Amino acid sequence: MFFAGMMTLFTPATPAVESQSVLKLDFRTPIYDDPTRNPFSDLGLDNLFSLEVEHHYALVDVLRAIEQAASDDRIEGIYLDLSATTGMGMATMEEIRNALLSFKTSGKRIVSYADTYTQGSYYLASVADRIYLNAQGSLSWMGMASGVAFYKGLLDKLGVQVEAIRHGSFKSAVEPFIREQMSPENRLQMDRLIGSLWGHIVGEIAHARGLDSTTLQGYASQLAITDADRAVALKMVDSLCYATQVDSMWMQQTRLDSLAEQPRYVSLDHYIQQETTSTDNLSENKIAVVYVEGQIVDGKGREGLVGGNALASRIARIGRDKQVKAMVLRVNSPGGSALASEIIWHEVERVRSRIPVVVSMGNMAASGGYYVSCPADAILASPTTLTGSIGVFGLMMNGEKGLKEKLGITVDVVKSNPSADMDLTAFGVVGVRPMSDPERQFMQASVERVYTAFVDRVARGRNMSVAEVDRIGGGRVWTGADAQGVGLIDGFGGLKDAIALAADRAGVAEDFRIVSPEATPDRWTQLLDLLSVRMQKPRFEGSFGSIYAQYELLRTIFYPHSIQALTPYRVELE
Repeated sequence: MFFAGMMTLFTPATPAVESQSVLKLDFRTPIYDDPTRNPFSDLGLDNLFSLEVEHHYALVDVLRAIEQAASDDRIEGIYLDLSATTGMGMATMEEIRNALLSFKTSGKRIVSYADTYTQGSYYLASVADRIYLNAQGSLSWMGMASGVAFYKGLLDKLGVQVEAIRHGSFKSAVEPFIREQMSPENRLQMDRLIGSLWGHIVGEIAHARGLDSTTLQGYASQLAITDADRAVALKMVDSLCYATQVDSMWMQQTRLDSLAEQPRYVSLDHYIQQETTSTDNLSENKIAVVYVEGQIVDGKGREGLVGGNALASRIARIGRDKQVKAMVLRVNSPGGSALASEIIWHEVERVRSRIPVVVSMGNMAASGGYYVSCPADAILASPTTLTGSIGVFGLMMNGEKGLKEKLGITVDVVKSNPSADMDLTAFGVVGVRPMSDPERQFMQASVERVYTAFVDRVARGRNMSVAEVDRIGGGRVWTGADAQGVGLIDGFGGLKDAIALAADRAGVAEDFRIVSPEATPDRWTQLLDLLSVRMQKPRFEGSFGSIYAQYELLRTIFYPHSIQALTPYRVELE
């Protein structure tokens, strides 16, 4: 009774949506694929005991809200307030932008305003009927770039030798540790990736704004947009104003009484709550949506990482549920452990033998992320998805010289067999001796065996020959726009399209409900869990940003004798 009382006391009431309202989207809150919610948010206790608990939106909720707003008579239009946006992946941005384009077919207006536009926020803004910019603001327009940090020089100074065993000249994950610049193969790959992504962005903006793609390319090359006035002159922006003037415009648009002080804005958070609580589909036909979001690791995994065994067990349970008529695998992962990827692949293959399986690729579904995708009946991706990277590698670090010369540490070993100390490390990071020739041959044989299995899985899943897969493999990363041409995906579409396709293939297109059978404990178990050690991760991430991400990445890459199917970089539209 006490707990029930607390729930009633602290759970905020679902806000009403009045007529003549405007849905205001600012995207300050991060958007993830996985819909697992923070229990503090539902309780209205986000800042309990001053804990910094990250609130986020699920992509499916954002898409649903935009779709519902189109037919909601209470909503007059959408206001994109893009002055401060949280960085989101390009495929996520693409799905939201496409949802906004669909919203416009309702005849309702979209208006965008920002104090400054980044290239990413401007890409979203380009769908608007009117784009406004602060008179002293700016619009960034200079093209895309992606850089790689190389650590070989640092490792040389530390006396650490790295040995890389790989299959695939395009498998560039090892290059930062053994080279000081990109290999010709990686530069070719990156040139193509950047060209494909930027070409898509420019083409979409040109179409939306009624401009010429070549002209837009010229603006970026010449740094032609120097200030807000120039952005208007070049027709990238419609007009300059302040946010208060946009408020006045919406008041006129929504025909509010002259006594009203401001428009009736409805936040995305409030509107999502409204739509979630007002719908209740009890169909017995389930479409299970399973999220593979994050790096793939062995075992159960942990916060932000996909555990191969844990995910495989969840997929197996889905396969046993007779009410599940189809499964959608939403993949947003750079891959990781080849063994964990194989374990997940096996369960996906088993489920596919009973029900249709459709893969929806998010920002990245590469290497191990593609491994787990390839058995599906159909694969949909965004033109901006990074995928492929069919290749594997292993890395070994030998710190013997650095330990001795820099730190005065030496290691003496007693062993029963010549390679018994092959896994021996100092501080759990670096090996204490170089690899022998037999050990190197052993690692190479392991890499070749895993690559052969990877190629075989793709060939079977995509109905291609081994030679065809090997030709487009070798570790090469492809954009979704290029992946369709080489047979890695079946078409373009987002999560919503994948769900619709899965329901259609299952024969339940007119009668189904979406379920996400995640391994989520009850609300209070989650709350207590968040009060414990899991709180460390967001705190470290907040303090160290990308450094923490690199730490997590390196910890996995250099796990002793772990064969990796991993693509450790991202391309973002800044």
